[in-house]
Amino acid sequence: MSAPVPILYTIPNFDTAGSGRALLNVVERLDRRRFAPTICVLRRGGRMEAEVERLGIPFLEARFTVAPRPLATVPLRARRAARAFAGRFPLWHSFHYLDDYTEPLVARFAGARAWIYTKKNMSWNRRSWWLRTLLASRVAAQNSDMLRRFFASSSFRRKSVRIPPGVDGEQFRPGTPRRLGLRERLRTPADAPVVGCVAQLVPIKGHPTLIEAMVHAPGVHLWLAGRELDEGYASALRRQVAEAGLADRVAFLGGVDDVPAFLAELDVFALPTPTGEGCPVALLEAMASGLACVAADVPGSRDVIENGRSGILVPPRDAAEMGRALQSLARDAGRRRELGAAGRARALEHFSIPGEVAAYEAMYSEVLGETARRSAA
Repeated sequence: MSAPVPILYTIPNFDTAGSGRALLNVVERLDRRRFAPTICVLRRGGRMEAEVERLGIPFLEARFTVAPRPLATVPLRARRAARAFAGRFPLWHSFHYLDDYTEPLVARFAGARAWIYTKKNMSWNRRSWWLRTLLASRVAAQNSDMLRRFFASSSFRRKSVRIPPGVDGEQFRPGTPRRLGLRERLRTPADAPVVGCVAQLVPIKGHPTLIEAMVHAPGVHLWLAGRELDEGYASALRRQVAEAGLADRVAFLGGVDDVPAFLAELDVFALPTPTGEGCPVALLEAMASGLACVAADVPGSRDVIENGRSGILVPPRDAAEMGRALQSLARDAGRRRELGAAGRARALEHFSIPGEVAAYEAMYSEVLGETARRSAA
């Protein structure tokens, strides 16, 4: 049997838990008989580094990108950065979420036979995204809208494939104990329906629409779980709640470490993201937990939810329509159970972590085989 192929996984840091968790979901389940992973960050200090060490995955801190300006010296600086990796990793897989195009240059100077990146967001407003894709051997797009909007040209279509992230159906499942005691802490009536949202407090998440939706859903309570990464935005949300007279029904919980337990205390999950995401993991986790879900009809969410069957999609930024959908579910426990069961079934069938890992392993084998044939020719 041949030796496992070394793969370098790159990510700026482990501060952004969503990206870091997605990377670790793949790395920890790789077939180690075929692939030998190493993780590289630009800056150490993230919250999940202890888990990397627990898994026994080699961990590096090194510059795998260089500044894109001045343009004339990019090749020289990329070659220098490549010395830290020279000859060690025939395959690179980037989880860098920005439009950096210098990493594939560093990888090639380091002797990599192939460089892959995962497209995690709907940004495409810079020429550098096009260049990043041109230099890639393969691209893993997280939703079908990306394939249609970004990678439809003949040169990009052949190297792009949809690989959505997976969700852990054992960690996120119905019947998780309600161990946080949030109703008591927040003095929420025992019979009051509760809608929850898990999203960092940043503008792209669309919280104002969800807060306004509460005006159209009298009696429904809203719990917002997410760190305040934008202080001005978080302050504006609190002002909106106060001015709308919703202070007794809307609660800001900050970051929640035990997400499965948080979801267990909800009746409905809502995701108001107005412009779309790669694939909203928070929505998948809620569906796997058996919650009825309402989301804006945007890229990412529309891949996850079959409208009316495994959840409800509403027009983006339409607070009245979202409020009506939430109010309807709040009043109908049977419909909540029906959508929750269908949502979990869909999450487990189409968005499993083993399925995600298998898709990546197939991509790695394909691109390495392709480069080997090219070299032999």
